[in-house]
Amino acid sequence: SLPAAARRSRRVRHERVGLSSPSANPGASSAGGRPVTGRVRLAHGNGGRHMRELIEEVFAVAFGDQAPDTRSDAAALPGTQDDLMITTDGFTVQPLEFPGGDLGSLAVHGSVNDLAVAGALPRWLTLAVVLEEGLELETLRRLTRSFAGAARAAGVRVVAGDTKVVPRGHGGGAYFCVSAIGMRQRPGLALEHVRPGDAVLVSGPVGDHGIAALLAREEFDLRGRDVRSDCACVLPLCRALWPLTGLRFMRDPTRGGIATVMHEIVHAAGLGVYLDETQVPVRDSVRSVCEMLGYDPYFLACGGRVGAGIAADEAAAALAAVRMLPAGRDAAIIGRVQEQPQRLILRTPLGGERVIEELEDDPLPRIC
Repeated sequence: SLPAAARRSRRVRHERVGLSSPSANPGASSAGGRPVTGRVRLAHGNGGRHMRELIEEVFAVAFGDQAPDTRSDAAALPGTQDDLMITTDGFTVQPLEFPGGDLGSLAVHGSVNDLAVAGALPRWLTLAVVLEEGLELETLRRLTRSFAGAARAAGVRVVAGDTKVVPRGHGGGAYFCVSAIGMRQRPGLALEHVRPGDAVLVSGPVGDHGIAALLAREEFDLRGRDVRSDCACVLPLCRALWPLTGLRFMRDPTRGGIATVMHEIVHAAGLGVYLDETQVPVRDSVRSVCEMLGYDPYFLACGGRVGAGIAADEAAAALAAVRMLPAGRDAAIIGRVQEQPQRLILRTPLGGERVIEELEDDPLPRIC
């Protein structure tokens, strides 16, 4: 059982919002054909089953034939010969500043990363800010400077924006909503292109961002000075992989972590994924916190990692290319795609196997 503080943390008020769910299929029915009913829950924003069903049953139905393709992190702009790609996202985190990053840098990286893993070079951003009455202006200045610095470092320009203020108690301090446009460089990336036997790569340790944000809240009387968010731009990692003809897809494992990316393969390609726990990089500090509080590191958000599917004959070349970069020195091949069973299966260090079910409830609140 979790400490009382951990149980309370699962009931906080807000979660990242948006229409993008890579595992969703426009127009499809929810699991078992049951319509989404009741009220919105935090679990509807965690990237797992409930969010997929919400998008399929509410948004896709409302848009009908004009429903966006939600199976990718970014979409091609119609009428541009697929040369321009766009993504949009809303960002909220508590606390607003944490070891390794803050809301400002997180919003930039989360947006440009969605373009990069879709094969596009980020170029332009828009920023809409929702502020809560009472937020200290010096905090806002720091967040804005961080956003601007991260944008410059990523080579993108902010071209438009908007500001709104909501009454005290009606927000979480600040929300940053970002749209990003980029130029397609690597076409043909899609989960549907995955084939049995393909290798699964991750560019570095998973769960860093989720645990860094958790410890920054100081709700559990735990300290983790060596735990920092991996919040970063993944464009260099993606550019290292773009030339590989056997590259099937890429994802940045934010909401729902690397396990949710694997479940996206199951839903989109109708295949199974087999992971080797001994190969999945998890820092000792992250694993220790997860064991104490009952969290699963595979479901925790990353802020600067890439998960990719690659043809088996190019897996070694992909791993070597990523490991040449400072951000990818701990990259690993963590598993493979298989035809059956159509589940996510984890092989444990003892040689056993366990099925990792799709995410249901929130593993952590307000982390991206």
